[in-house]
Amino acid sequence: MLSFAAHAQVTFKITAVPANTPANATIYMAGTFNNWNPASAAHALTRNPDGSYEITLPTGTGTIKYKFTRGAWAAVETTASNGQVPDRAFTFGSSAGPVLHQVLNWEDLAGGTPSGQSTAAANVSVISTAFEMPQLGRTRRVWLYLPPGYATSGRRYPVLYMQDGQNVFDKLTAFAGEWGVDEALNLLNANGQDPTGCIVVAVDNGGANRIDEYSPWNNPQYGGGKGDLYLDFLVQTLKPYIDANYRTLTSRENTGIAGSSMGGLIATYAALRHPTVFGKVGVFSPSFWFATQPLFEYVHQHPVPANTRFYFVSGASESATMVPNMAAMRDSLLRGGVPAANISFNPRADGQHAEWFWQREFPAAYSWLFAPATVTPVRASQRLQASVYPNPAAQELRIALPASLADGQLQISDARGRTVLRTAVRNGDAVSLRNLAAGLYLSRITAGGEVRVVKFAKE
Repeated sequence: MLSFAAHAQVTFKITAVPANTPANATIYMAGTFNNWNPASAAHALTRNPDGSYEITLPTGTGTIKYKFTRGAWAAVETTASNGQVPDRAFTFGSSAGPVLHQVLNWEDLAGGTPSGQSTAAANVSVISTAFEMPQLGRTRRVWLYLPPGYATSGRRYPVLYMQDGQNVFDKLTAFAGEWGVDEALNLLNANGQDPTGCIVVAVDNGGANRIDEYSPWNNPQYGGGKGDLYLDFLVQTLKPYIDANYRTLTSRENTGIAGSSMGGLIATYAALRHPTVFGKVGVFSPSFWFATQPLFEYVHQHPVPANTRFYFVSGASESATMVPNMAAMRDSLLRGGVPAANISFNPRADGQHAEWFWQREFPAAYSWLFAPATVTPVRASQRLQASVYPNPAAQELRIALPASLADGQLQISDARGRTVLRTAVRNGDAVSLRNLAAGLYLSRITAGGEVRVVKFAKE
C-alpha cells in the first residue's frame, strides 16, 4: 500500500468504454494501492455527463499498477479480442494528469472466456469450479498440482496450500500475472533439486470478498473480518478432502501455507491460529499494515511451536512500512521461541509488490521451506557415515569422514539448487565459506561410492 501525501492529486479518466457496458455500471480502479480489490468503494469512478468516468487519487511516490473492473475480476477489462490486459502503470511525478484511458472490452460481456492459451502444466487440474465453502456460504474454484511421478510412485507427499489461486498456475486466469508454480516445481524436480516433491492446492480468491476473507480483523477503511471463517474452510473442509482423496503426509511438519500481500497476512495468521495444522509458512510482501495492532497482539498471545518455519520476502522499497513490519514479525516470533534457524528473512532491493517478483522468489522460498534435514537418494545400506560441523557455520565448515575412507568430494548448493562450491576433501578438512552469503545450503559428500547430503546454515 502506497502512502499518499495529501497536498496534491492525480486524476485518472476513462474516455471510452464498450458499447455494451450497462448504463448503471459502477467502474472501479483496482491496483497495488488497494491490494487489488476489484470493488473498493473508495476507488469507484464517477460517471460524467459526457459518458466518461474519472477518479482522483492523492499523489504518492513510486509507481502504482492497476486495472479497471465492474466490481469483480470476472468483469475485468480485457483487450479487443478479450485477452488479458497487462497491468497499467503510472509513476507519480511523471505527469500532472489527467491520465487518460480507454476500456476496449469486459471479460464477462465478450463471450465469457478470455482468448489465449492456458499456461498451466499438464499435471495441474481443477478439482472443482464450485467447491463448497460451508463456513462462508459460498463456492470457489480449487486447483491441484500433483508432482511428477505421483501416479506411479505410491509415495505420500507434503502439501502446500496457496491463496489467490487464479494467479498460481495459469496466465489465462491471472488478474495480475501468474506465479508459474507448476513450471518452477517441475523444473526443480527435473534437475533433481526437489527430492520430496509436493502437492500444491490453490484456492481462488473471492473477488470482492478477497479482503474480507484474508483478514480476521476489520479495517474501518477497507473491510475484512471473515478470515477465521476462511481458515475454518481450509482446515475443516478442504484439508480433510485433500487428505482423503490424495496420498498426503498429513502432519503439520508436512503442511505449508503461502500467500502474497493480503494472502501473506492470512498465511501468517493461519500458522498462529492453527499451529497443529500448519508448520511451514511462505510470506510474500505481506499486508501487515492492514491490521498491525491486533496482529501483533495476537502473535504475542499465541506463540507458535519452535519448529514452525517462516520464509519472509518482499521488496525493500515497496512501502514505508513493508520491511519494518516484516522485521517486527520476525522479532516477535523470535521472542516467542522460534529459533533464528527457522526464520528466513529476505528484503530484496529490486523487489516490487507484483506477481513477477513473487514468481521469481517462489523457488527459493519453496526450497528452503520444504528442504529435508537430510536427503539420501541411495539405499540405507549405501548411506555414507559422514557429517559437517559446526552447524550453523560462520567462516568454515569441517568435514568428518569414516576412518576407512581417505578422501571424498564435497559439493555445496544454495536454496535455489545452484552449485556454489565443489572441492576434494579429507577427514578433518576445513572448507572456507567466506565467499558464501548467509543462508541455507545443502552439502553433498561423495566417498567410496556412497553419498551423504546434509543441510547446514551459513551465518
